[in-house]
Amino acid sequence: MAKKIPLRQCVGCGQMKAKKEMMRVIKTAEGEIVLDVTGKKNGRGAYLCQTEECLLAAMKNKGLERSFKMSIDHSIYEKLQKEYEGDIE
Repeated sequence: MAKKIPLRQCVGCGQMKAKKEMMRVIKTAEGEIVLDVTGKKNGRGAYLCQTEECLLAAMKNKGLERSFKMSIDHSIYEKLQKEYEGDIE
């Protein structure tokens, strides 16, 4: 039997994609929002496609804020955007 591929929904565009193709953003126990490149860090995770459009869409539709049930400061989005640009070739 074929191994089931875990799917995750992008909080930006709402598309379901394989977990490996997505970027994971987590909320740590301290309430910090960080990009989880390994996908193994502890914390509440939300997933985004690896495109800047989805990050911008998540900003606009407050997808991350809904996932983490908290308001997210604009500076955190800017930090995520910088990390994003560094990770995506």
